[in-house]
Amino acid sequence: MAYNLDMTRIPEHVAIIMDGNGRWATERGKVRSYGHQAGVDAVRRITSECTRIGVKYLTLYTFSTENWNRPADEIAALMGLIISALEDELFMKNDVKFRVIGDFDRLPKNVQDKLNGLMELTANNKTMTMIVALSYSSRWEITKTVKDIAREVAEGKIKIEDICESTISEHLTTNFMPDPDLLIRTGGEIRISNYLLWQIAYSELYFCDTYWPDFSEEDLHKAIATYQKKQRRFGLTEEQVENKENEKKEE
Repeated sequence: MAYNLDMTRIPEHVAIIMDGNGRWATERGKVRSYGHQAGVDAVRRITSECTRIGVKYLTLYTFSTENWNRPADEIAALMGLIISALEDELFMKNDVKFRVIGDFDRLPKNVQDKLNGLMELTANNKTMTMIVALSYSSRWEITKTVKDIAREVAEGKIKIEDICESTISEHLTTNFMPDPDLLIRTGGEIRISNYLLWQIAYSELYFCDTYWPDFSEEDLHKAIATYQKKQRRFGLTEEQVENKENEKKEE
């Protein structure tokens, strides 16, 4: 099925929870790492398509802080895949800048080296920024942010009475990018799983049953088409939103 997207209303920032790799493999009688490998192909596919249609930021939930509790062999396989998946060609061919959010210091040294090298290589790319959430969780991020702000208060850099929402946003690890317009979760589960909890306060949420390895360009278009049917009100009434839109057209 073809989806006619309004190219003037492509979400600036798409965040994805890439779920279902393990179940995809199990249903095929394979080990879970086989599913993660297939998921890498989906990352390449969706990154290229997001670049093509005009998405400016793509954030992928790759490995959570809770994932450190998985079996050691699966963690080792995932870390190896992360290195092999982040091919220079994917980013340079598509003019994509690479960034990472998460507890970077907890990652193996060889993974840190690969990530640092790729961030340096792609620093001047401009078409899209792809962010990998790696060793990341919102509770970790918010806890870190509270500590950082408390430290600055103690040092006299910030007054308690001056702390506001923007203060928190500026201290988050995502302070270099806008909040997601659209959050997609694959794999059939309907939950957020400790992902960008502060940032998705007003994001449109889209859940689908498709396992991540099978998530296609058409699936992406369907999610965006659903997003484009929504009226994003940010707490306003429909009438207020319509009035604002009319004012913009008249300018």
